[in-house]
Order: sequence, then C-alpha cells, then structure tokens
Amino acid sequence: MSTKKNKQNETPDSELFISRELSWLDFNSRVLDEAFCPANPLLERLKFIAIFSSNLDEFFMVRIAGLRQLVKMEQNLPDPAGNRPADQLAAARRKIERLVKRQYSCLHDEILPGLERHGVRLSRPADLSSTQRAELTGYFTTQVLPVLTPLAVDQAHPFPILNSGAIEIAVSMKPADRKKLVYAFVEVPDVLPRFIEVPGMQPGRTFVLLEDVIMDNLGALFSGCEIEEFFPFRVTRDMDFSVEDEGAEDLLQSIEKKLLQRRHREPIRVEVLTNTRGSLARWLEQEFRLDEQFWYAVRGPLHLKQFFELVGKARLPELLEPAWPAVEPAAFSEHSSVFDAISAKGTILVAPPFHSFSPVVRLLQQAADDPDVLAIKQTLYRVSGNSPVVRSLQRAAENGKQVTVVVELKARFDEGNNIAWARLLEESGAHVVYGVAGLKVHSKALLVVRREDGAIRRYVHLSTGNYNDKTAALYTDLGIMSSDPDLCFDVANLFNVLTGYSSPPSEWRKIAASPFDLRRQTMRLIEREIAHSTPDRPGRIIAKMNSLSDEKMIRLLHKAADAGVEIDLIVRGICCYKPRAGQENVRIISIVDRYLEHSRLFYFFNNGDEEYYLSSADWMYRNLDKRVELLFPIEDEKIRGILMRLLEFQLNDTDKLRRLQASGSYTRSMAEHYTGARSQYNSYRYLKELAGAEMRDVTGEALKVFTSPERPVPTFAEDDDDEFEDGGE
Repeated sequence: MSTKKNKQNETPDSELFISRELSWLDFNSRVLDEAFCPANPLLERLKFIAIFSSNLDEFFMVRIAGLRQLVKMEQNLPDPAGNRPADQLAAARRKIERLVKRQYSCLHDEILPGLERHGVRLSRPADLSSTQRAELTGYFTTQVLPVLTPLAVDQAHPFPILNSGAIEIAVSMKPADRKKLVYAFVEVPDVLPRFIEVPGMQPGRTFVLLEDVIMDNLGALFSGCEIEEFFPFRVTRDMDFSVEDEGAEDLLQSIEKKLLQRRHREPIRVEVLTNTRGSLARWLEQEFRLDEQFWYAVRGPLHLKQFFELVGKARLPELLEPAWPAVEPAAFSEHSSVFDAISAKGTILVAPPFHSFSPVVRLLQQAADDPDVLAIKQTLYRVSGNSPVVRSLQRAAENGKQVTVVVELKARFDEGNNIAWARLLEESGAHVVYGVAGLKVHSKALLVVRREDGAIRRYVHLSTGNYNDKTAALYTDLGIMSSDPDLCFDVANLFNVLTGYSSPPSEWRKIAASPFDLRRQTMRLIEREIAHSTPDRPGRIIAKMNSLSDEKMIRLLHKAADAGVEIDLIVRGICCYKPRAGQENVRIISIVDRYLEHSRLFYFFNNGDEEYYLSSADWMYRNLDKRVELLFPIEDEKIRGILMRLLEFQLNDTDKLRRLQASGSYTRSMAEHYTGARSQYNSYRYLKELAGAEMRDVTGEALKVFTSPERPVPTFAEDDDDEFEDGGE
C-alpha cells in the first residue's frame, strides 16, 4: 500500500483513491446485483446476468490485457491508490472468481428454476426420450453439420488460431489406423441459434444448447475414430491495440491491418467447466502455455452473454417489463419543420431514451432535402449498423450539400464499422476526416448551415451521447438543439480546428473543449466553489458522469470537500474518489437500472448565480487531455429547471441507488418491492408530462414525484456502446 502523502493535507494517497480496476469490478457487481433483485421480473434478471458476462468479457480484453502487458514488461509503477500492476491483477482475479461464482449461483439456483416454474426448461440431450433425441439428431444432420468445420492438430495441422470469445469443443480420439491419440477442435458457430427447442415437449417448452447437440453427435464429424474425451471451452484474447496516426491514409491502413491481427493476439483467459479434467485438459494447458491465474473453471454453461437469445425465445412477456414509449418535446409536435421548432424555442432539450431520437434524425433528413441548407458538419464516434444518420448524410452529399464528417476510426471495437461508413460517405461525395492525429474525437456535435431571408443562419445539436439510433433507446443521454449564435460560432470554429489547420481560439464564446481548455475550465469552476464557500453559505457541486478517475480532479474534489463545499457525485461506473471519514458533505452514488446511465451533467452553485453544463467528457485523464471533448452551458431557465429536477430524481432514488462508503464498498436496499422513488421511471413520467403540454415553471407544485405501480422496462440489448470507451478506458 502506498504511503505517499498528499502535499496539501498530508493524507496518504491510499486514503484518497480507489483502484480503478477494482472500482470497475464493483460496478459490474452492481450490475449482477440486479440479477438477484427479487423486485425485477425474472427475464429482466436473466438479462442482467448476460450484461454482466458481456461487460466482463470486455474487461478482460482491454483492462486485464493491459495489466498483463505491464507485468510482462516489469512496469511496477503503482496506481494512485498505491497498487502495482501485479497486485492489481491478483486482486482482480480474486474478485472476478467471487463474482462469477455468484453469477452462476444466481443462474442455477434462482433464474433457471424460476423459468421452469413457468414452463421453460433447459435440458441436456441425455435427459430426453429416444424419440426426442432422434429429432435433435435429425436437426443436427440437416442444420448444423453442414456448417461445422473440424480442425485437426497434428504435424500437418498446427495448433489453430481459435477465435476470441467463441465456444470451442476440444476432442481427443483414436483413428482406426493409429495407436496414439489425436486432437481436434470444433467451433460452435455463432451463426446458428444457441438455444434449440425440443419438439413435442408438453407442457411448456424445453431447450437444449447447441454445443450439447454437437457433442452428442461428434461421431458424425469424426467417422472411423474412437472418441476418448471432449469438453467445451472458451478463449478470450487481448483485443486492445494502439495506432500511431501520422496521416489520414496511413491511419486508415494501419487500423485495417491491426483489425486483421486481432484474432492472432495472445490469449488472456481460458474458461472451462469445473469438471474438466484428464489428459485432454492437460494437453490443452500445455498448448496454451498460460499461467494458472488465467484459467477459469466455471459451473457452466459458457458464454452467458448469449442468454439474451433465451430471453426472446422464452415468449413470456409477463416476465418482462412493459415498454416506456418514447415521447417528443412539445416543440416538435407544434412544428413540422425541425428548423421552425428550434427557431421558435431558441433551445430545445432532447433527452433520449425518454425522448425519441427521431428529432435528431429528422433534422438531418430535412437538412438533406432542404434547398436552403448549404452545409452539414458532424462528428461520428459510434453509429448503428443500418444508420439513418449516415444515410441522411449520404443523401445530403448526393444532393449537393457541403457535407463534412469527422469519423473517429479509433472507436474501440467499432473500428471496422466506422471504416465502412467512412468509405460510403466518401463515395457519396462527403468530405471525410479521419479524426485528429494523436487524439480521439469523442465530442458529439452537429452543425447545419442554412440560408434564411438572404442571411446565413446556423443550427447545432450537441449531446452527451452518440449519433446511434440503437443505443439512443438504451442509454440515458442529454442534448440540445439550438440556434444560439455564440454557441453556433464556437462549434463552427471547432470544426475548423478538426478539419483544417486552425488553432483553437484563446477563449471560446461559450464552450470549452479538450484537450485545449476543458480541464482548465472545469477545475476553475471547482476552485470558484471553494473560494465562495463559507460555513453559512457553502458551495455546491453536483456532478453526474460515467467515470471519475483523473488524479488531479480527485485531489481538487477532496480539497473542495475539506473546504466545506457540498458535493454530490453521481458516478455510474468507475469512481476512484475514496470518501474519507468526516466528509459528511460528500455523497457519492451510483444508479444501475433498466437504462445505462450515460449523460454527463454538471451543476455549480456559484454563490447563487447557478450554472449548468452538459458534456461528452467524463472526468478521466484520457477525456480531459487525450481526446476532443465538449463542455457546453445550459442557459435557458426552463431547461435548467428540468435538469435540476432530473438530478433531484436521482439524488432521491430509493430503489436503484447505491452509495459509496468510506470502506470503498457500495450499499443498497434489495427490496422485495419498489418504493416509488425510482429515478428513471420518475424521469420518464416527468418528461412525458412536459411533452404533453407547453413547458412551464418547473418549480411549481405540479411537478410531483410519480410512483410506479408496476416496473415498466423494455428489452435491454447487449450492445453496450462504450462502457470502456466512455466509461473505463
């Protein structure tokens, strides 16, 4: 443990900081808690098991892989909490083992028995009747066998490169013409359904796993061989990479090359079932040459992320949450033209998923076809697979508009997708800029230039979330559409910086942008609260973000806390701030619920002259110093009132809130039933009510907290847009 002292208050750093890796695992533990929560419908609980597994996969591919590289390179520099890489690896291993054990306990002891009570069973071929088993064999022969490709391992066939994340079946056998054992692998294809329904099972429905069907029919793959041993396993590889980007074309080619190399990266985890033993297991261990700490024996089945499929196939809507239909702000129902709506209101708040993402799409669609629109400029970090945003940009370019798109090619795990979109946009005539050398462009900005009454007028959309219509239905984000001249001027200058050789202005009119001045401006806002704070009139900070890990920001927050500033930190994921005894004025909470909390919202009391900001940036070193991010003010009084109400819903949540303790652990109530102070539900009901009428004074009695007689939550998709890109890289 580090004994390094904070120069300001002589507090050991170990009392100021929490290890980043362990903090992320605590976040995933909070996700797993939702699988145990008895107030959640059963299939929703199963979704959280799948989400937990998906998150953990990425944690291994990025964070564990990075720690392992540091250990191999004998890099022993401790993190701010005083933990060296080897210590972090060991601590992470212990915590992961406990969490995974809890995960499988929940699945086998609660979820699957609960589903069976509702007529849905997961079975094995050996437990079926001979007739049913024959039916499965027929399915295997006609639907599965043509897709399979066994891979032999011998002198003529070297040990293959096994795909990261795929379920593999290891097989040892004796061919009729050989005395020694030979080995082979069979990959369980993810192009086929994982859960196969057994015909004729009454009452209810019975499923078997694809890998069990394959293992029950291995003889058909290896005819003339005597099968000795077989078992399923799964490999996770180091999927992180960095690129030295000196030029656009070089960057594109470098990333494409790195993507091809990903499947060759070294393994950093092998998962097997707890009963996996024998000579085949020993052979596999020797071939992988992995340290024992990277082998994980689990209760099974493997790859629980794919249990999303069972959620759909169960066909039990009563075990799912009712939907919350998205609404639109009233301004968009009053005007057919998005431009007219913005002009009428000046600034409009857009808050997906409670608000529909469609106004953003319509803005682009109308801009693409509007003869008065001259130019469109936009940043793209992540978009959906069939993006209406990109299609609109293509049409705009084809219609002769000046379309400029800054596409971030280095968005982790979306590199290939973004390369494809970039090329399609170029083919349509758009100007495509491949990010900025040495930085990731993570800001979310859209600028439309329009001719109106002989003059040029600009419109902007700025947001905390990506231009991704799919994740906009799953993540809570906040954004604005505005025609504010100063805001538009700043955004236009930002695009000049991104696409040309312009230097950033010495002082923006309204925004702040990293890596230029966002850190400095944010720290100035905190320092101002310290300066204004008195015992009779303390400063006040409310900061909502995905992750908090920047060392300088955490030290400054501790300074503010010691000065008496009242601080509420709403941090969904990683939080390296360690609350200290005596800091009763500091409250740190995390909310894990139906939607992924993704917005960044900041409030500063400022001695009564309150300020509100939205941002694309978390308080992390990479966001503040190594990315292009935006911080922009909210000046409209009605919108500021709405934002404060949304913050109050979160701060007063009693259903989904966890509070960080001085011990570094989080506490929550695992209630049998909801109390009615569930922030996401109340936010939805509140915004829905506002959408049904003109925006009015948000401080009045009409704005009550809504109680929830039932828990309305739709399907939670497995696509976690940027848990590591936005929350933990």
